[in-house]
Amino acid sequence: MARLYSHRHGKSHSRRPILITKPSWVQLDAPQIEELVIKLAKEGTKKSLIGITLRDQYGVPLVKAVTGKRIGQILKEKGITMYEMEDLKDLMKQADRMKRHLERYKADRLARHSLQLLESKIRRLVHYYKDSGLLPPDWKYESS
Repeated sequence: MARLYSHRHGKSHSRRPILITKPSWVQLDAPQIEELVIKLAKEGTKKSLIGITLRDQYGVPLVKAVTGKRIGQILKEKGITMYEMEDLKDLMKQADRMKRHLERYKADRLARHSLQLLESKIRRLVHYYKDSGLLPPDWKYESS
């Protein structure tokens, strides 16, 4: 997720490929990639890490370009259920770690500001999930 007030996307600056067609240099075909996705999911890998693993180890830049389906769609077709909002869960864990840090080091103002930015990011993501119907409308994030 990008920063709200600075026009940066993090350190990596990774961008998705422009074309959504299968590159000529990808050696795997669609059924092989689907088998890899299923195998990695059964090992307990999160969806985002499945994409990174396929990119880094198998040379697949974008699963949708090769198979025509996203990783979540492939898993849904095979009946494998995974936690849908893993990004929200990870942000909430990070916020809990920052709160524990602030309990120990009360004068750390930079951490306090970082926690405010992180909770703002969580609220924006919750708003998106409520609008898309993944969270109930009365669900509320509490910082305590």
